[in-house]
Amino acid sequence: MTIKTIIVEDSRLARNELKELIKHHPELEVIGEAENVDDAYELITSLQPHLIFLDINMPGKDGFDLLEMLDDVPITVFTTAFDEYAIKSFEYNALDYLLKPISDKRFADAVEKVKAKLAAPAATGLQDPDASPQASGLLTENSQIFIKDGEKCWLVKLSEVQLFEIVGNYTRVYFADNKPLIYKSLNQVEERLPQHLFFRANRQQVINLQFIKNVDNWFNGKLRAIMNNGTEVEISRRQSALFKEMLSL
Repeated sequence: MTIKTIIVEDSRLARNELKELIKHHPELEVIGEAENVDDAYELITSLQPHLIFLDINMPGKDGFDLLEMLDDVPITVFTTAFDEYAIKSFEYNALDYLLKPISDKRFADAVEKVKAKLAAPAATGLQDPDASPQASGLLTENSQIFIKDGEKCWLVKLSEVQLFEIVGNYTRVYFADNKPLIYKSLNQVEERLPQHLFFRANRQQVINLQFIKNVDNWFNGKLRAIMNNGTEVEISRRQSALFKEMLSL
């Protein structure tokens, strides 16, 4: 199993130190290096790595800015000299972070976590690392999205999102007990979503079909979906006809 890896780190010395650590793990293949966020974005979108080692504190845009730019986030292991970032950063699905200077043992532990995550695609939602990347440009149910709202950050598997909802020019994302905002329009979000999993219920909301508990007939030919979390979503008359056709109701 080859794990395609990109290093994102502004310090050449730190990049070289990471590469020395990686030499002891032949399953990791470094396919690119970047010393700033914009270069990293280009590398990640073109090469589609399975894993990135990401410095948080970089001049200009930081590591969190990079993750916000990506539609589909690879497995991410943070490398940082500032442990307060690790304390305050992730509320959900953080894989690991490495405090500099990084010891051989600590690095090996992080690599084992990466391998375990890749070895259990059914549990984690990640595809076989030897599988070819999706060429359609659409996200899959196994894609990870990064969300930052204030001081809180989440890496969320797309299939765990119950509902997307318009809030002004932005979109609220519902997953678990969280509902942060992302700074994209619902139309921008919807065009990347897998159509077998998500359905545009009305002008305001896109729902995850896996989280529908019940569907009732509603007024004027409309339907009402009751989500697992108790949220009631009205399906517009036009979309109700499509919904019935799609599910053969």
